[in-house]
Amino acid sequence: MALPQSAYKDRQFLAVIGDEDSVTGVLLAGVGHVTDPPDSQKNYLVVDHKTETSAIEEAFDSFTQERKDIAILLINQHVIDTQPGTIAEILYSHWTQIADKIRSRVDAYTQAFPSLLEIPSKDHPYDPEKDSVMKRVKKLFGE
Repeated sequence: MALPQSAYKDRQFLAVIGDEDSVTGVLLAGVGHVTDPPDSQKNYLVVDHKTETSAIEEAFDSFTQERKDIAILLINQHVIDTQPGTIAEILYSHWTQIADKIRSRVDAYTQAFPSLLEIPSKDHPYDPEKDSVMKRVKKLFGE
């Protein structure tokens, strides 16, 4: 059964939790929004190697539970961690997984609105094996 129109009629914004390049691209596309004062909430969170997991969880909870104006939440699966180190360390061992840092919340999220979409970052390909939506689709088809 379809949801009543009241469940989604005020959902007009896209939100993003991602690396600087992904968030910048979304903002350049014109979907950036800041709510009116006094709380002035943004519809994006830029994540880098300094971002605490608790900040990512807080943004995820805000976008999915508190804000009723978000229709779609985009979240990067991976972001390159730019901590200083050798080239090999940077290339192979210092990937910050945004969605993976909060994988339990992402996998447990089943609401229709806002829709949750995992997206690739510029430096790391999309991994359908980790995507919670793709896991559900495979389960529906009996794979």
